[in-house]
This record gives sequence, C-alpha cells and structure tokens, in this order.
Amino acid sequence: MVDTAPVNAGVERGVGTTALLVAAARAIETHRPDSLAADVYAEHFVRAAPASAGWPVRPHQVPDGDADPLWGRFARYFGLRTRILDDFLLNAAHTGGIRQVVLFGAGLDTRAYRLDWPSGCVVFEIDREGVLAFKHQVLGTLAAEPKATRTPVATDLRADWAGALTGAGFDPTAPTVWLAEGLLFYLPGAAETHLVTTVDRLSAPGSALAYEVKLEKDLLAYRDSPLYTSTHRQLGIDLLGLFSREPRPDSAGDLAARGWSTSVRTPFEFSLLHGRGPLPEPNDALAGNRWVFADKPRS
Repeated sequence: MVDTAPVNAGVERGVGTTALLVAAARAIETHRPDSLAADVYAEHFVRAAPASAGWPVRPHQVPDGDADPLWGRFARYFGLRTRILDDFLLNAAHTGGIRQVVLFGAGLDTRAYRLDWPSGCVVFEIDREGVLAFKHQVLGTLAAEPKATRTPVATDLRADWAGALTGAGFDPTAPTVWLAEGLLFYLPGAAETHLVTTVDRLSAPGSALAYEVKLEKDLLAYRDSPLYTSTHRQLGIDLLGLFSREPRPDSAGDLAARGWSTSVRTPFEFSLLHGRGPLPEPNDALAGNRWVFADKPRS
C-alpha cells in the first residue's frame, strides 16, 4: 500500500485521516435541506479527533457554500456516494435476502448503527485496530446501539484479512454483500486483484459486491484539480500522495469472467438521477471515478 502507517494507527495520519474527511462530509450532508443521506454520528467523530476538531460539520460553517471545492462539491460527492451505497446494501438485505455484510476499510462507517437492517443481519467491519478503537470510543460516549450484530475485525488489508474474517465468525457458505468504499485507490494493483479474487472465493451464490475505482491512466494529469489542491491547502491531506499510481487491473472484467454480472457506473449518472450531486467540470478529479456493482448468480 502507499499508506505506510503502522497496522495499529488510528485516524491521525495517512489514510486514517481521510476517514475524518469523509465523516465531515457526511455531517455536512446530514444537515443540508436537500440531504441525500443522514449520519447523526459523523460530526462526533470529527469533533473528537484533534486533527479535525476545527473542520466544518454544518453547511453554514462553510463560508463559500457549494462553491467551496472541498466542502461544497467534494463533500456532496461523498454524500451522494453514501446514499447510493446505502441503497445497494439495503436492497441486498431486504430484497436479496442477504444477512451477512462485510465492509472493507470500514473506517468511521456507521451503517451498522444507522441503517434499517432486517432481523438477523451481521455486519463485519474490517479495519486497523486503531481506527476501530477510535470509533468504538466515540460511539460509546453516545451510548449508540447497532441495528444489526456488529462484528469488528481488527486487521490490516496487508495481512491475512480473510483468515481474520473467518475467525470472527464469517460463514463462506452464506450469501454475502461486500463493500469496498473509498479504499481501492490506496491499494496497488496486485492487492486489488487479490481482494477481488478472495471475495469471489468466499462468496456463496447470491452474493453481491460494490466498490469504487479510479480509471485515470495518469493521476497527475489532475494534480491541479480544485478538489486536490483545496484538500491539501485546507486540511494538509495530499490525496495524490496517498493514492497508488500503479496501473489499475480490470477487476470488473475479472469478475465477469468468473461468472458475476457487473455494472460500471459514473457518479454523475446518480447526480442526474437524484437531481443533486456533482456534475462534470473542467480539470475534474472525479472524471475517472467509477462505481462497480456486481452479483454472483444463484445456482
């Protein structure tokens, strides 16, 4: 991985800090009058970490509003992504009958607490021990109660995460819905391929998978994009320095070759669908972002 933080690192450095960025975006989205997703816990994470204590968590705290590249357009992107992936997971559980959920790089994800899960759902959250410990501490002060059985799996994706997952009670014979949100950008190509291959191996028929990728051939072509420059200037987070610049594998094609049905969508399609969210613009760091949805047919 490009991120070299130790396996017990929390949210104060490296990729862990980006979890705070996304939490702040979810908090702002929650308080928009036309909110796409609500996360009442997000602002508490932001306020609890010294690195982010002064960041905005409400729309009125952003002086330029939606004109701010970071807390306007970029934050709205994260709000849209949250909504679309919420819908994907809930559809898999309510319509697809899946009761086993795995969140890769779960970070400060609170879906186990805020989504309306059907009875019997188990949510496995895979992330570093430090990140999970920070989340547990903050949610504990709020007396938050999960709406599904929540099972933290404290491991690094550079380690044997499959072994840790099965050791935590994961059942590979039961259909699973998997989610890798805002994660694969940071992994080298071989690690992405390994993750997708392992998901296929551990997925019973009827399983589903959603993940996010970037398809730019040259990430540095967008180094002057307002999304990157404003994030670096305002927060000191150099996203391009964290992203892997290796060529990306065709994971969707690999899944299709393994018998999965796949759909590759742009975020802008969902902006049009919902009537809000980012649309294309010049020098756009979101131009190569794709959301992939895949289903493993039932026998």
